[in-house]
Amino acid sequence: MRRAVPLLLLLLAACGPVPVQQAERMCIDEARAARGPTGEIGMGVTTDGPRARVKVAVSSDWLLGRDPAAIFDRCVVQRSGQMPSRPLHEQPGWRP
Repeated sequence: MRRAVPLLLLLLAACGPVPVQQAERMCIDEARAARGPTGEIGMGVTTDGPRARVKVAVSSDWLLGRDPAAIFDRCVVQRSGQMPSRPLHEQPGWRP
């Protein structure tokens, strides 16, 4: 049991806050998902014949009509403990 305590403390420390810039990069995907359904389609040919793949993801935030900017702000605060350094619409890679 005594050996488990340091391991548990190490695992909890790994869950601590991350730098705000890292949190922003992590949270932009959540904001993008809140904007609407996302998906991909893949087609190819293998030795076994043609293959197709369809993948669609729908966020509960989108279904509930939540604002992607609010989702982004909340996510960054939860992960870093700080507000984002700039709003969602100014983040690199964000397209409205």
